[in-house]
Amino acid sequence: MDYFTSGLKSVLGTQQHGQPISGAETVGSHTETVERLVERVQSSTLLDDRRDACRALKALSKKYRVQVGALGMDALRFILELDKQDCEIVSYALDTLCNVMCPEVFEEEESSDTGHEALLHVGEQFTEMFLKHPENVSLILGFLEEYDFKVRWPALKLLTTLLSNRVRDIQEIILISPMGVSKLMDMLGDSREVIRNETLLLLIHLTKGNANIQKIVAFENAFDRLFDVIAEEGYSDGGIVVEDCLLLMLNLLRNNTSNQNFFKEGSYIQRLVSMFHLPPDGAEDGGWPPQKVANLLCVLQVVRCLVSPSNPNQVTSSCQKALSTSGILEALSSILMANGVPAEALTEAICTLGEAIRGSMANQDYFSSVMAPSNPPNVAIVVLLMSMVNEKQPFILRTSVLYCFQCYLFKNEVAQGQLVQTLLPSSAEVSRITSGQLLCSGLFSHDPLSNWLSSIALSHALIENPHQKENLLRVLLAPNPNSSPVSLMAQVSILLQQSCRVQSKVGFLILLATWLSHCQLAVKMFLEVPSNIPYLTSQAGSTERDDNEEIVQGLCAFLMGICLIFNDDSVSTYTKESLRRLIDNRVGLETFLSKLSEVSRHEFYSKASKLPQPKAQASSELLFDYEFCKLFKVLEGMVVKAVGQVATNGEISEAAMIAQYKDMIREQDKTIKGAQVTIARLSEEKNQLQASLDRITNENALLKAMSQVNSGPEGGHLELVTEVERWKEECRMRDIRISQLESDIKNLQVIQMTSEVKNVSLEDGSVEDQDTTKQVEKLLADQEDLLVLIADQEQKLTVFKERLRALGEKIEDDDDDDENEEVI
Repeated sequence: MDYFTSGLKSVLGTQQHGQPISGAETVGSHTETVERLVERVQSSTLLDDRRDACRALKALSKKYRVQVGALGMDALRFILELDKQDCEIVSYALDTLCNVMCPEVFEEEESSDTGHEALLHVGEQFTEMFLKHPENVSLILGFLEEYDFKVRWPALKLLTTLLSNRVRDIQEIILISPMGVSKLMDMLGDSREVIRNETLLLLIHLTKGNANIQKIVAFENAFDRLFDVIAEEGYSDGGIVVEDCLLLMLNLLRNNTSNQNFFKEGSYIQRLVSMFHLPPDGAEDGGWPPQKVANLLCVLQVVRCLVSPSNPNQVTSSCQKALSTSGILEALSSILMANGVPAEALTEAICTLGEAIRGSMANQDYFSSVMAPSNPPNVAIVVLLMSMVNEKQPFILRTSVLYCFQCYLFKNEVAQGQLVQTLLPSSAEVSRITSGQLLCSGLFSHDPLSNWLSSIALSHALIENPHQKENLLRVLLAPNPNSSPVSLMAQVSILLQQSCRVQSKVGFLILLATWLSHCQLAVKMFLEVPSNIPYLTSQAGSTERDDNEEIVQGLCAFLMGICLIFNDDSVSTYTKESLRRLIDNRVGLETFLSKLSEVSRHEFYSKASKLPQPKAQASSELLFDYEFCKLFKVLEGMVVKAVGQVATNGEISEAAMIAQYKDMIREQDKTIKGAQVTIARLSEEKNQLQASLDRITNENALLKAMSQVNSGPEGGHLELVTEVERWKEECRMRDIRISQLESDIKNLQVIQMTSEVKNVSLEDGSVEDQDTTKQVEKLLADQEDLLVLIADQEQKLTVFKERLRALGEKIEDDDDDDENEEVI
């Protein structure tokens, strides 16, 4: 009680701004009322009196929960243990605790003197107090076995409240509770929907971010039970319960390779197909219901969990195959081509389809053959690209199409070649617009986002494909019917130099850098455009710092470095050596390296390098591409090394290089040291956890080996001590018996000697000789019994000594006793 009373003072003793106020003004008579009720709960001998007091505490627990929680928590726990057989009083106690620890502020509390900000944390503070004794959670779990609704329902609500306030603590407690997860999973089978639905919410909280619990829940037949509930509720046309089932499924699968394999091998992917039923002509009947949109978004996220690029390749590949054979890939394609699909659902479906085909040749081939219901008919890829280059379409939809197109080209040399082929001169007459034409139209658009999207899309046709880089050099464009054709390379260079938008310039620079890398012929053609190198030089040496211009300047320096690395010296004006001198004289080596390093330090670069899908809050923030970040990371060091090999003005260049390398080494050293500290800490934690696990395992094995009569280790210890005392007494009695037997043995020896003497004088078969023989046989039998008793005694003493040592008792060995006797 003292602890909770101090909690009351800590909550009520100060105002929001820390000024003390009197307890009479704050608590008043209500605290006295609560105190009297708590006293009745603790001291009343009649169950009816305790029940009435608990009912009254429940009535006060919303408006005066600070007082009820601080003064009555011990009493409520006392009731849960004392009167656990009475469902009504248990129900009152559980409801009261649930109100006390609620993470939200009740309407009844708004009029109280306690500040609103303080009330927001009251539930969390009382939860912390409640968890000071982890066995309290086990006590609540035990009430789940009670079928009575008045008990099971508030017990579930209380566990959900505890999870909301202290998820990590509750996860750890439930994880080590015997059958803790199993008890919760049984609630999913409750015929009462309110119990089942509350269990879903509880499990959603419980499984967040805990892989061990996720595995246990999955192997407790969770997926089967969830699909059964989804079927009962009407699949995607069902209510919010379907969404809750999918959210729990999402928790079990996200970043959990074990559960992903289990989901695939259990043929659960096939059971997702029923979730993709589309309403007929959704746009004509007023659109989709909001809950159907929410359900579809959740099931799309479940699919993306299975084929995420962050998953191991083997898992993603096998799940992609299952999506194709199950019909989900076809269903996704149908959503893309359907009418009336809400923009949010369509965007997520496009991204899901992209990841379903990313790196899978079979799925990519299937998608390339999907036709859109347009007039004239056209392939779905072209229809999607039309949306991407259309500036009237939503930003998020356009970026999702780019991601899908990138996934279509990923490790797909055939598709890359087909895209470039649509731009090359052909004798065949083309009756419909092609993907290449759409991308080129995006390059010439006045919309900077269209410039960027088209540049990135076209660059993905060149990734790890030197042949297409050379083929693209053959592409000729005519900006208008009256102008003569120019190469695509020259046209992109002109667009770069004429553009005044950062996003457009970054897109063109990324396309050129991807094109020129590892392609000497492309570098040669780029250097032959007279204005290119002067433009890059001026940008790399510029001092402007407005509107992300430092990114453009850094990328210009990077492109110059690529021209230096992959230069075959075929353009006499810009050989490797002349480019080095130009960088040193016009830009300055230190400036050049500084501009280059600013690219990878930019926050937009850091965001783009984490995930293949392009994401940004606003279109202006969309500057870098995931694949380009990988290219930059690989080539940056090569550029630094190549630029540093300047033949003239060696001292200045060398000093600049040394300074640059020192900075790089410092950063790397700092990173390495941080990583080493982290590794050491994690290793130490691992060793501690392993030691704790070994200790607990050994203690568990010991306790299992002890008598089952007593429930705890203390009881087992007392029983063992009593057993040892009994054996000590038995050993004392055996010692007396041994002494007697030793005396008999001595007598036997005397009798044997006497017998030998008498045998000389007596005839064979005399009565005295026969009597002596019987005595000898009896003593020999007693000696045999003695040896058996001694061996049995030593074995049992050894066992009991080992068990006492395991329980912490200090037991002296016989050798130690002998040494002590000698000293005395």
